[in-house]
Amino acid sequence: MGFEIRTARPEDAVGIARVWAATMPQLVKTARAVELQLRHGRSQEVLVAVDGPDVVGYANLYLPPAARVRITVQVPPANRGRGIGTALLSAVEGRARELGAQRLLVAVADDSTGFATRRGFTIGRRMTHSAADLTVAREPLPVPEGLRLVTYAELEPVQLYDAEVQVRDDDPSGLSGGPSYDEWVETHWANPDTRYDLSIAVLDGDRVLSFVTTTADPDRGVIWSNLTGTILSARGRGLAKVVKSVALARARDAGFTVASTGNDAANEPMLAVNRWLGYVEKSGAWTAEKAL
Repeated sequence: MGFEIRTARPEDAVGIARVWAATMPQLVKTARAVELQLRHGRSQEVLVAVDGPDVVGYANLYLPPAARVRITVQVPPANRGRGIGTALLSAVEGRARELGAQRLLVAVADDSTGFATRRGFTIGRRMTHSAADLTVAREPLPVPEGLRLVTYAELEPVQLYDAEVQVRDDDPSGLSGGPSYDEWVETHWANPDTRYDLSIAVLDGDRVLSFVTTTADPDRGVIWSNLTGTILSARGRGLAKVVKSVALARARDAGFTVASTGNDAANEPMLAVNRWLGYVEKSGAWTAEKAL
């Protein structure tokens, strides 16, 4: 077989980051961020496939256990065809059964749908990955009267968390769940890839109405809109356009050249915002579910 499956360790962070870079190059996930998650994350069990000193595959299982458990399996193209993905999926599936899960939920790339269906998954919702050329980014929209624009450096973490929970729980794909507040502060708010100066929120008083969290990799000149959202009671006012246009213009001025993001393909309001901002679809993925 030439590889083994084991629990991930903080010292695997560089190898895991390389797996993500090979499987989702548009994503910003550096080794520093991976190590932080491995040291402080409590809402995931993480496995790696290793071949000698090299990490050749990655998988995780989201906690706490529920009837439907979200998982991730990633194997770089150069290491496919060796049974690594099958071994990682088998290990994660077995652990999910132990925890009492009844269904698995996973996101699979366009080129991996066959792998998923052959292993009992049913393909569900379409997802898209898009990119925009920041050198021609639009100038930012003005903030509506009576509201206030801030960067994350001006927020208390609980302000953003309250808004984020509302947005992620409203995601029809089921892929935007997150940890409890204490863990979120340690692993999301403190994420070293997050650029507080490029992450923007619109406030009504002290309440966050709309926001975009921006992670950035200066070495590659790319940013990733990790989550953009508007709370339900503030939708229909164009606030997502405001926060994202500001974030992209500031990223352009900071020297970044490419902005990437992911969306549910049925989320037409957010897709319309992205088209207006110059995003063009580059690749796709699908949700897939399996009964245990």
